[in-house]
Formats: sequence, C-alpha cells, structure tokens
Amino acid sequence: MKQFLDKDFLLETETAKILYHNYAAKMPIFDFHCHLSCKDIFEDRQYSSITQLWLGEDHYKWRLMREMGVEEEYITGNKSDFEKFQKYAETIQYAIGNPIYHWTHLELRRYFDIYDILSPKTARKIYDEANGKLQSLTVRTLIEKSNVKKIFTTDDPIDDLIWHKRLAEENYKTEVKPTFRPDKSLNIQLPSYAEYMSALGQVTGIKIDGIKSLLQALENRINYFADVGCVCADHALDEVMFLPATEKEADVIVKKALCGKQLNVDEIERYKGFLLTFLGRQYHSRGWVQQYHIGALRNVSTAKFNALGADCGCDTIGDKTFASKLSQILDSLERTNQLPKTILYCLNPRDNEVIATMMNCFQQGGIAGKMQYGSAWWFNDQKDGMCRQMETLMQVGLFSKFVGMLTDSRSFLSYARHEYFRRILCNKLASLIENGEYPCDVEFVGGVVCDICYNNAEKYFK
Repeated sequence: MKQFLDKDFLLETETAKILYHNYAAKMPIFDFHCHLSCKDIFEDRQYSSITQLWLGEDHYKWRLMREMGVEEEYITGNKSDFEKFQKYAETIQYAIGNPIYHWTHLELRRYFDIYDILSPKTARKIYDEANGKLQSLTVRTLIEKSNVKKIFTTDDPIDDLIWHKRLAEENYKTEVKPTFRPDKSLNIQLPSYAEYMSALGQVTGIKIDGIKSLLQALENRINYFADVGCVCADHALDEVMFLPATEKEADVIVKKALCGKQLNVDEIERYKGFLLTFLGRQYHSRGWVQQYHIGALRNVSTAKFNALGADCGCDTIGDKTFASKLSQILDSLERTNQLPKTILYCLNPRDNEVIATMMNCFQQGGIAGKMQYGSAWWFNDQKDGMCRQMETLMQVGLFSKFVGMLTDSRSFLSYARHEYFRRILCNKLASLIENGEYPCDVEFVGGVVCDICYNNAEKYFK
C-alpha cells in the first residue's frame, strides 16, 4: 500500500517517475488564465489567516461545505475565521476521491510544510501553525515558491489597469499582464447592458448611441490594453450564438437595446455574431490570442444569487449544442484571413471530441498549433477530466503542441494544481511507453513534457 501523497503520488511506473521528477517538476509556470487580483500582487498582500486565503473566494470549497449541510454563515457569512476553518475541516475528511482533498493537502505541504491530515482533531493545530507561517508568507513569496514566471489576469474593458502599470514600472520579475474580457459588451440581452454602455462611454469619452460609437469605444480600450502589454482576450460564451449581420442591422439592434426595448433571439444572435467577428479581427490585427470558454450555465439558484451574488458556487454544466454556431464564428474570421490564434474550452465533457475535431478545421500553415483545445476546465479540472481531455487530444490531434495547464482561480495557493496536472500528464505519457504504444525515448518524451508544462505556452503567446 502506497503512502498518502508521497513523492511519487499519481506516478504509477518508473517511467512516469522519471518524466515527472527529471522534467516536469523543474519547469516554471505560465498561468495564462486566472482571476487573481493584480492589486494584491502589487501591494504584496499578506493574509491574516489561512481561512481568508483558503475560503475567502473559493467556490469549489463552498460547494462541498453546502453539500455537507454547513450553514451559510460558516461559509460566506460572519462567523469567525476559525469557526469557518473548523467547518471546512469537518467537511474535507469526507471528500474521498475529490481533487479538493488532494489540493488541500498539497497546499498545506508545499506552502506551509504541514504534513498533518486535516480533520476536526487537527484543525486547531493546523490553523495555528499555518497562521504562524503566514507571518512570513506574502502573495509574492507564494508566487515565487511556485516558480511562476508569467500571469495573465482577467480584466473588464473599463478597468484602468493601474496595478498592471505599476508592476511594469517596478520591473517585477514575474510578468503580470491583463486579459481583455468584453463579456458585458456582448451580453446585450441583460438588463445591465445600457448601464454598462454608459460606463464604457465615460471611460473612453465616446457617447455610445449606436454600433459605430460602440466599436470605436471597444477599439479604444483594446488599444489601451495593448499599451499595457495585453496579448490575450477571453470570452465566456456560455451559449454560443451567431448570425451574420450588417453594420446597419447591428446599429438598429444596439439602439433598440439602449432604449430598454426587449430583443428577440434573432436580434441577439445577429448582434453577437457581428461583434464577435469585429473583435476577432481586432485581435488578429494585433497578434493577440482569443480564448472561448463554452458551456457554463450560471446562477441557477435564484435564492443564492439574490443573497450572495454571482460566482458564489451556483453555476453548473450546460447542455446546449454549439458546434454549428461555433464553426460559423471561426469561419467568418478565416474567410477574410483574420482568424486569430484561438483556445477553445468546453465545460461539458460530452463535447470533448466536438472541440478537438473542430480546431483542426481551422489550423494554418506556418503556425504550429494555432487552434488549441484548452485544458480540462472547471468541473473537469480533476483526474478523470484531465485524462479525458488528454486522451481526446491525443486521439485526434497533436498532443505535443498542447499549451497546457492554467489555474482559472482566485487563490494564490492554486498553483499546486499545476503539480497535480503535471503528475497526471507524466503518468499518461509513461503509460504509452510502458504499454508499447510509443518508443522508449524518454529524452524526447521528456522534452514534450517540458513543452506542455511551459515552453509551448511561451511560444504561443510570444
């Protein structure tokens, strides 16, 4: 019987151990999609307790605690930090087989040198010991301990990016760049659209009264982001919508929405089709990468949304089909030779083959892996989900050109997930060698491991 979380955790063969310890473990991290606070990085935030660091914004943990029947006051409410930590300790012991159990103990070991198993019996000891270690642990020391070289945050077009600018002026050794996330401009169907257009207009000094002024405002902000070092855009395409539209048609739709009038589905699709094509061309002209995150069904609990707001742990996997619409978006850009590098993620694992096969319809000579099937995302960010994503990409594409893992997290401890991914990656590739499905060229495969862990992403994003 193997010891829990030993040095060869998840590594089942000698080949896997060589690939991980000799290759993967030494590689730095490029976290090209996360929700970390740039302000916290600049100010080198220091947390007063492990509860704030662990439970402050982690909806993964919140969901488990709610399933355990923990009252909300111990999750996002006003109970003391230790009371919340105690409730988490009572919950996590039951998370058998859940990656959060592994992440929890990897984080305790890698950042706090705590090897105790978290339970109600050890909660007080671990809480006090971790809080003591936090006296010398800041956001930047956590980043450095994780060997993180590059971070892309997620930022709204109206953000001033002041903290990114200050970090750049300081020449902070970890590159921290913004990512352009224009979801609020695309979601014309939401009641908040007109209010957001007003805010966008104030930031740009452009009165948004139709499609032409909206495009001017968005291009203004794209240029601003580019000046601050941005090379990437991100879209949450919860539902993929696309219909071709002329500028005149889009203008009528925008003016209707700004007046507070109800739009029909056809109008929403035409607006989104027009704007996604415009944005894609803007990204292409600057050499940016665009990321599409597809298939989330958000805020399904009205009661919790009203009480706690968005991103509280009440999103789930959607089941709408999207292949036809997605292909039309990509095709509309490729027809004019303006399709940017694109990473596609799906939240529903039934869509793995859809994404993996579609990307190769839009590859381009001279750019290896221009179209990417992104890493297992969100609810798939676990052992089986990662293995399914890897297996699918291996079967229908070039896995060796994969740009690898990201955290998609708000926690500065979540870099332990890269270790988790790398162990699974090495075990997966080693199994092919051990089964006689690939030659025993450990040096070459080790190079592929290093590429997937870091090198491919660095080349991809330039």
